[in-house]
Amino acid sequence: MQKFSLHTHTLGFDGQQTELEMLKQAEKLGWSHIGISNHFIVHPNIKKSPMYYYAEKGNYAAIYSESFDEAVNKFALHYQKIDEINQTAKIKILKGMEVDYFDNDNWRDGFVKALDYLKPDYIIGSAHFVEKQNILYNSHDVKVAPQIEQNWMLHRYWQNVRAAVSSNLFNFMAHLDLLKKVNVGCGTEWFDDERKTIEVIKESGVAIELNSSAFKFCDEPYPSKRIMQMAGEADIPVIISDDAHKSAQLGNCFERTEEMAKNCGIKKFLTPHDIVNRKLDAKLLINSRSRF
Repeated sequence: MQKFSLHTHTLGFDGQQTELEMLKQAEKLGWSHIGISNHFIVHPNIKKSPMYYYAEKGNYAAIYSESFDEAVNKFALHYQKIDEINQTAKIKILKGMEVDYFDNDNWRDGFVKALDYLKPDYIIGSAHFVEKQNILYNSHDVKVAPQIEQNWMLHRYWQNVRAAVSSNLFNFMAHLDLLKKVNVGCGTEWFDDERKTIEVIKESGVAIELNSSAFKFCDEPYPSKRIMQMAGEADIPVIISDDAHKSAQLGNCFERTEEMAKNCGIKKFLTPHDIVNRKLDAKLLINSRSRF
């Protein structure tokens, strides 16, 4: 069974425990690595989104930033903590980030500059929002939208995932079919969008995440068995993640996820070394020295 996780969250963002507490649990589990990948979500209109009220009420608004300067300042302090912990840690904490991709030149330019400053060890691509007329809508907004609007949002969601994959900015892609958490987009009518996405992933060479956190509400991880079978047929490499927001969630359902993936024909399971050393866009000025 896999003995590491690169998709985790900590206090100060939307996690419930500190970087040190997550590390101590990873050490207790006998893991080789742990990566902390808090949300890096930057959009100038983020506070105008319907979900932002609930983010403030739920005390996780810190994961959102209106500017790259704001996000970089948060992450610089966070990474400083990790650097301090790594001086005495038995295993190294890798510095990651889970990034919402927005398909425009201004966002990309700002993101590349942020990466040049922060120098994360790896970057997870994700899509949590659908943008319409400069307003962001999350999965819960999609769920309550009228059917015609919901269908448009679902198609747009998959377009966003494909754009993120094609950007070549990410080491792997998180929870491809995230919208099933609100029980939308699960039907076979979305097969074409899923198939197109797998084709783009295959062409790009990016890995995908098998996220075990979905077992909380269904009998499969993200993505679905249907998508995993397509990934297996396309020989796409995968990494198993727990999306842990507290230490007790580290490694949850890893064995079950791995078994299901193998049954779906998936053969390539990646290591932290594979992930960190994936060649990204040449414009990214990330420190290229070996970290292992």
